[in-house]
Amino acid sequence: MGFKVYCSFGNGYRLTKDPTYKAVIITAAKTLSSRFNPTVGAIRSWDHNKQKWAYPVIIDNMLNLELLFEATKLTGDTSFYHIADQHAKTTMKNHFRKDYSSFHVVDYDSTTGRVIKKTTHQGYSDASAWARGQAWGLYGYTMCYRETGNKTYLAQAELIARFILNNPHLPKDLIPYWDFDAPGIPNEPRDVSAAAVIASGLLELSTYSKKGHYYRKIAIKILTRLTNHYRSAAGRHHGFILLHSTGSKPSHSEVDVPLNYADYYYVEALQRLDNLYLHKSVL
Repeated sequence: MGFKVYCSFGNGYRLTKDPTYKAVIITAAKTLSSRFNPTVGAIRSWDHNKQKWAYPVIIDNMLNLELLFEATKLTGDTSFYHIADQHAKTTMKNHFRKDYSSFHVVDYDSTTGRVIKKTTHQGYSDASAWARGQAWGLYGYTMCYRETGNKTYLAQAELIARFILNNPHLPKDLIPYWDFDAPGIPNEPRDVSAAAVIASGLLELSTYSKKGHYYRKIAIKILTRLTNHYRSAAGRHHGFILLHSTGSKPSHSEVDVPLNYADYYYVEALQRLDNLYLHKSVL
């Protein structure tokens, strides 16, 4: 709901203040809230594969929370805020390993809230660090700090950034392989979408962190590399901007292709960099 509605109608409302867009955002937030289980303390992600998971929660779900935070601002109803905040806390407790890498899917018992198992769906293995999942965590906890002011979320974002940027399997050009633990590195597909999300997340994180200059420097390197080496030629690839993303390699789906969310976060990162340059003179 967050990806589909907030990235489209959310930006539409931000730019136009069209009340029709506002109504869609609020309705979508109510729909998303209906998937929250207070016993689990998290929003259910998927309904498919019920033979595999009882109550699956994916790290991607962190990006849905911005929709809920916005709904509280638009309506004054704090229930949306509290659901988002609780989901972030539950995810922080159960999704992350000691090195601050993240599982993709955590399955819960919906009646007791107990964690049943920690797995992956789009990563290499249950014990691996799926690249885009790490990016969602970095971006998500940075956003949660912006919305709540909870310094625990800021610290979490910085620790996730440390895992990503210090990982020995991160290529020199900073464009990650689809999984940090993929067995065929360096002969594995890259995931440009993960790089775009990381760049955008780092740019926002740079405005809150004492390591802001470092994060901006890394983000600029990523964006420069994407622009110079991973961008489609004009008029090619049906209007996509970036090439070489990986949707789900285990499912043999969308491997080494352009993806719309890679383009979205690339453009967002460029806009964030432009805003920093124009308004804060940080470069």
